[in-house]
Amino acid sequence: MLDFKTLSIMNTEKKIRYTAYRKRFYIFLILVMVFSTSCKDYLELLPLDGLVNDEYWKKKEDVEAVLMGAYQKFAQLHSKLFLYGEIRADMLEIYRAPEYQSQIIYGNIEPDNPLCEWGDFYKVINYCNFVYDYAPKVMEVDKTFTEFQMKGYQAEAVFLRSLTYFYLVRIFKDVPLVLSPTSSDDVDFFPEKSADTTILRTVKEDLKAVLGTVRENYGSLENNKGRATRGAINALIADISLWNFEYDECIKYVENIENDAYELMLPGDYYENFYPGNSLESIFEMQFNQSLGQYSSLYKLFDRYSGYYRASDISIELLGDDAGEVIRGNSSISMLSENEYMIWKFMGSKADGHTYLGGSVNRSQNWIIYRFADVLLMKAEALSQKSSPDFAKAAEIIDRIRARALQNPITIPENSVAFEDAIMEERAKELAYEGKRWFDLMRMGRRNDYIRKDNLIKIVIEDVSAAQKMVLASKLTDPYGWYLPIHFNELETNGNLVQNPYYEMYQRKKY
Repeated sequence: MLDFKTLSIMNTEKKIRYTAYRKRFYIFLILVMVFSTSCKDYLELLPLDGLVNDEYWKKKEDVEAVLMGAYQKFAQLHSKLFLYGEIRADMLEIYRAPEYQSQIIYGNIEPDNPLCEWGDFYKVINYCNFVYDYAPKVMEVDKTFTEFQMKGYQAEAVFLRSLTYFYLVRIFKDVPLVLSPTSSDDVDFFPEKSADTTILRTVKEDLKAVLGTVRENYGSLENNKGRATRGAINALIADISLWNFEYDECIKYVENIENDAYELMLPGDYYENFYPGNSLESIFEMQFNQSLGQYSSLYKLFDRYSGYYRASDISIELLGDDAGEVIRGNSSISMLSENEYMIWKFMGSKADGHTYLGGSVNRSQNWIIYRFADVLLMKAEALSQKSSPDFAKAAEIIDRIRARALQNPITIPENSVAFEDAIMEERAKELAYEGKRWFDLMRMGRRNDYIRKDNLIKIVIEDVSAAQKMVLASKLTDPYGWYLPIHFNELETNGNLVQNPYYEMYQRKKY
């Protein structure tokens, strides 16, 4: 990822004019909240410093600087993306996790929990909106800014905005859909929520529209893996399609990726997916480089002495020595003592459980969003769940993933439920701790009008204490409880928002 110091040019004075007194009054109230400590993380719709300054948008480098700011803001979310994708599932065990994270695990989720704040997601979206809207205007004044470059920047902004919304929908369900930058009197600073179906339909159409204009080569391996490419957009469309149970669409866009230059790493090179990263298998990952001041939080999460999490008993059963998962097991977990395993995937430079990353690079681990094994398993799931399933092709993909992990083929009864279970287990092993597990379980639980909701509950409560099982099972019975509530700050700031249905019992917080 590029050096983001160029963003310092954005620290100029905002120039927004408001003609209506009522609007000026509301903006004043928002600004008061911005600089208060109690309401600082509201929906980020206010313009960022300098982004609407007429003196700023003059050359293509200005557009690129804001785009890089969007990537930087998204990268800063990586530890949250891990938490959203893992802590409510079954692969983690608490070690020294902060209480607010522990409460999420136990299902004690209230709207003042920091993980219910979405402001940082909307900062990414606002950056992207500025790039998309202002890039054509810059092309009019910078004659060196070609249409090819301009459309490429727009495509990257659409990809990053769409990815951000896909996370928001899976975390909160219905959220405000904001597709314009906050730079004019026409902006609605108090948007209502849009249905998740509307959001995903919109972003999917946007992604398809820019698929032919995104760049494929950014001049370095890090940029080719850390910026939007055709493969990254195809992967996101496939993922959204699978979430929507649009199986043929999912298969189509995974096959687009299969026609590109991605391949599974050889068994002996498997750990290179995680260190040093940017492997042949990688499709899109967030870049971190400690020497450039771009710090990853992953090592801290799993440090053997003070880390937040350990591998759960379920993880040990799937990946431990008794499971015979030499390739994936040794890459994912490492034994500390009998029946206690640390999460190794982001701790070492080798899959040996004892060669730790040195202090000069232990905050440089990349965060993978998509890799080839992931999308192949998406395709297998779609093939096995479509109305006319192709179990033979789905089995071929599963066996291909297993063969790379030096695992024997498995025999799966030819029915959709059996294949779903086999693929969920294979994804748990292959993508352990990569921020996928909870979303996979949600997708399984939502499928076919929640027919397998009880299976999601069974998996999630299996590794909790006996005292917690009944309570947690009761809380997961309502699928709206699988999503997080809207934070009190958001509700307090925007009177047009309504709390997610499962959490309506909580009153708006008073300050």
